[in-house]
Amino acid sequence: MVKANTYNVQIDKSALLEQHTVLVKRIAYHLLARLPASVIVDDLIQSGMIGLLEAANNFDATKGASFETFAGIRIRGAMLDEIRRGDWTPRSVHKNSRMVSEAIKALEAELGRDVTDIEVAEKLDISLNEYHHILSEVSSGKIIGIDDLGVSEDVIQSFEDKNSNDPYEDIEQIIFKKALAECITTLPEREALVLSLYYDEELNLREIGQVLDVSESRVSQIHSQALHRLKARMQSWQS
Repeated sequence: MVKANTYNVQIDKSALLEQHTVLVKRIAYHLLARLPASVIVDDLIQSGMIGLLEAANNFDATKGASFETFAGIRIRGAMLDEIRRGDWTPRSVHKNSRMVSEAIKALEAELGRDVTDIEVAEKLDISLNEYHHILSEVSSGKIIGIDDLGVSEDVIQSFEDKNSNDPYEDIEQIIFKKALAECITTLPEREALVLSLYYDEELNLREIGQVLDVSESRVSQIHSQALHRLKARMQSWQS
């Protein structure tokens, strides 16, 4: 006999969609907070519902994860795939992003410590305001996340890792995540806190601003610089 609340191949897909529509909307609005104004939330929700259907078709309760955890990964992944297919970011923004990461890497190699906003701006031969504008532009122009470093932004990928057919790939992911976690601990305190609040606590930029008593735009800049610093320090992992 199938126990109550256990998902299997006979699950009522319509009921499942209805029960988890709120989850799809929550993830969509969380992603929307870091996307250009041209992105329509209904498009994200539509992609997320496709991800939810895929989750319902592929979920295996014997793997040890709850359906909501598994579905959350699939929903967010479907939305990110849709976003990547329609990259709204001008080439200049991509160029500036690479330029910032390279400047941070060069300065930290030279100085042997965390570098400040002012030092990066000086390295780029631009004003501090111009540097902050670049950070804000990069942050709002595209998805900048842990996935840019070579791993999904979801730290809870272990469920899907268990289904991998390549044990060496699993080992590489484990080693990478350990290196990434250690690298995050080396970030300046405020940058590490912003990443924690954003990815672990899933607060949006406005909510983080309230915690830190700074503006939403400043949080966006801190978040962007933290990820550029991570990219610079984790460059050996990027192909």
